[in-house]
Amino acid sequence: MAITGVFYGVGIGPGDPELITVKAVHTLQRCPVIAAPRTAKGNMLALDIARQAVDLGGKTILPLDFTMAPDPADREDSHRAAADAIARELAAGRDVAMLNLGDVALFSTFGHLKKLLAAQGFDTVMVPGVPSFCAIAARLGEPLTDGDTPLHVLTAADADLDKALRLPGTKVLMKSGRTAKVRKALEEQGLLDHAALVTNCGLPGETICPGLEGAPDRAGYFSTIVVKE
Repeated sequence: MAITGVFYGVGIGPGDPELITVKAVHTLQRCPVIAAPRTAKGNMLALDIARQAVDLGGKTILPLDFTMAPDPADREDSHRAAADAIARELAAGRDVAMLNLGDVALFSTFGHLKKLLAAQGFDTVMVPGVPSFCAIAARLGEPLTDGDTPLHVLTAADADLDKALRLPGTKVLMKSGRTAKVRKALEEQGLLDHAALVTNCGLPGETICPGLEGAPDRAGYFSTIVVKE
């Protein structure tokens, strides 16, 4: 029976290379193939971050091209193409580590590839990373919860904001680039003074808005709003 490689999903935190865990470093050092998401312009942000913490010299870099197209079929096609490229490395007996910003268990493309590759019989392992909203709380200097306060993590793009903001406790609204939409919902529920925005946490161009009054109507993709009552 042929020996196949193992597929590792490695969370590398939100951007600050000092937040990459020791376990993530050891996994990247051990794997001969590093798979990294690549944008349409050829940028590989996760790879750039990892290289600041780990010497990746001599390793095979496998770019993965994903689409943000609205059609689910298009997104699924890109997942299958990436899984096929990884499967070829695994079938040759090489371990593959896929870089993921934040944590691999939260809104991660790794989850789609894990399902596809596990269905083919390959072993998969998840290496957790520091979630972006935990790093954001640290930058704001505010704990997310106190005592038995509930915590809700949602994406602002997909959530029913009116319903989400009525949930008890702290709300974390990830992917809040359309700031004006969220600000309007907050104003309607009288929560504007309880919200803070952080964009590009740990990355160049990081911005922190303790309130949303002066926030731009549109922010970058890596924007998160924390609502704490």
